[in-house]
Amino acid sequence: MPKRTRSTTWRTLVTAAVAALTATFLAPAAAQAAPRESRPVYSYADAVRESVWVDTGLDEDGDGRTDRVAADIVRPAEPARQGRKVPVIMDASPYYSCCGRGNESQRKTYDAEGHVVQMPLFYDNYFVPRGYAFVGVDLAGTDRSDGCVDVGGRSDILSAKAVVDWLGGRVRAYTSRTGGTPVEAGWTNGRTGMIGKSWDGTIANGVAATGVKGLRTIVPISAISSWYDYYFAQGAPLYEGGPDELAGYVESADAQAHCAAVRKKLADGSPRSGDWTPLWTERDYVKDAAKVRASVFLVHGMQDLNVRTKHFGQWWDALARHGVERKIWLSQTGHVDPFDYRRGAWVDTLHRWFDHELLGYDNGIDREPMADVERHPDQWVTSAAWPPRGTRAAVLHPAAGSRPGVGTLGLRPGTGTESFTDDPALSETDWAAHLTTATPEKAGFLTAPLTRDLRLSGSSTVTVTATPTTGSAHLSAVLVDVGPDTIRDYADRAEGITTLTERSCWGESTAGDSACFKETAAKTAPVDHTVVSRGWADLGHYAWPARGVPLTPGRAYTITLDLAATDHVVPAGHRLALIVAGTDKDLIDPPSSRPTLTVDLSRTTARVPVVGGAGAFVRATSGGAGAAAPRVLHGVGAPRTVRHVP
Repeated sequence: MPKRTRSTTWRTLVTAAVAALTATFLAPAAAQAAPRESRPVYSYADAVRESVWVDTGLDEDGDGRTDRVAADIVRPAEPARQGRKVPVIMDASPYYSCCGRGNESQRKTYDAEGHVVQMPLFYDNYFVPRGYAFVGVDLAGTDRSDGCVDVGGRSDILSAKAVVDWLGGRVRAYTSRTGGTPVEAGWTNGRTGMIGKSWDGTIANGVAATGVKGLRTIVPISAISSWYDYYFAQGAPLYEGGPDELAGYVESADAQAHCAAVRKKLADGSPRSGDWTPLWTERDYVKDAAKVRASVFLVHGMQDLNVRTKHFGQWWDALARHGVERKIWLSQTGHVDPFDYRRGAWVDTLHRWFDHELLGYDNGIDREPMADVERHPDQWVTSAAWPPRGTRAAVLHPAAGSRPGVGTLGLRPGTGTESFTDDPALSETDWAAHLTTATPEKAGFLTAPLTRDLRLSGSSTVTVTATPTTGSAHLSAVLVDVGPDTIRDYADRAEGITTLTERSCWGESTAGDSACFKETAAKTAPVDHTVVSRGWADLGHYAWPARGVPLTPGRAYTITLDLAATDHVVPAGHRLALIVAGTDKDLIDPPSSRPTLTVDLSRTTARVPVVGGAGAFVRATSGGAGAAAPRVLHGVGAPRTVRHVP
């Protein structure tokens, strides 16, 4: 773990004191040592199941009364009877009724009295017997909540924050959506941890960025850190649709009827020009990283092409700058929950994390390696810090080779130019498959075969100077590991996993809520190349990210593309390659024209985070052989065209 700030040290002292008090209550009288692990000593079958509606203080649906959001609670009955209070694990989601959660798309179900029977996922089954309460919150405008969905904006975040505040005794909740009697959360000690995948994890990021009191930790899984970067990449539209469409996808029937004005505001504030508007500023949590008080256990798939890895990279870096306590898991999967690719280790690690952060147990997890990285399918390595200490940017230069469009990549500045014509029918997998042959839609640059392993860890940038033939143009930059491997098949529909028929159980079950879930296995693919990282941009946003301008054909423009964060080892014998091209099919939308772009190699560079810096790159590329003969390189299939929802 990184060096802690003064506020983090104060927090540690407080949690240690809490741990001592908790040990006094929970441990047998004869026990002397403080507990290191919560045990399943409480009855799940007899757990209290209740619902409250928390007042958000907003009136987004314009009905003249403040909105209330539904919070369904499952908590152990015994602690309250014994005069003890428990911490909370909370998942705030827009998906509990419309779409479901987890690999089996589970939805909330209720009995005749409106009490929750099935809570999706395993969190309640596993943690309630161990002395935690679980709270599942319907975001504003979804399921049983009032209000409107505003897709990561004020209503989304404040509706979830209000529940954290209610748990801390700072706002009011009631026994019904309209009217009802006030209800207090006297059973909780006010310490809350938020967890969730995709949109749910995004809400955890956003609530943490408010600095709300009582939120002790968040576990964002495949989560968004800035909604602009979900819909655009430096001005280039990533796919059709916008936040207004996404709101309509998850809204309740009441919200559909009363929230047309909010949907219009979403549509008007997110023009397809790719320009940055105030709507995106409101939904940028990275800018507020300094407010984060909670620790962060971040999880992401390095081949996630839905919530792309730029999200975790920029969030992680911002948290690091402000001394936030952090931990990270990076898998080879796409948009997949760790419960479905590393189940046993995940449940154990999450258990220990919550015990440390919410119960204050000194179980050593804060002294363990910061990062777990999946190097090959089901093969994991750890790093004491992430990126590893000694990681520095190596500035790499593309240079012309003996054949047009097939150049070299090294530390010496290049000369000359390379040209390509945008072909929106082709993708990064097509480009990479023909790296060693001259094709008109891309320019490729390769190192010699490496003599040592080369580890890339963090976020890269590629600065390109290009002259277009038309008034608009898009650019893609892709880093590729050229060489044979077996990887998770992230381009498959299940994004790197296969769901089996066998089940394993994690916690206690009732007739209406099973703790048993289908097992999974890695779905793999043999490849000759692996796309390591990618980035995109609209060249018209070269001068100012907030607003694009028409290009002048024949004029040179310089733009720096932000590439997605990764952690990847290019093995000895493989080559590292850079591709510069136009439209990346199915990953960005094409411009209105099909320009030819001429790249000035003397003014084009890639800043790549290398463990060991430029010196490691020199050692890995010394004494290598020349370029291999042209051949088609086989990778995973093309990216899937699907409806994108986070």
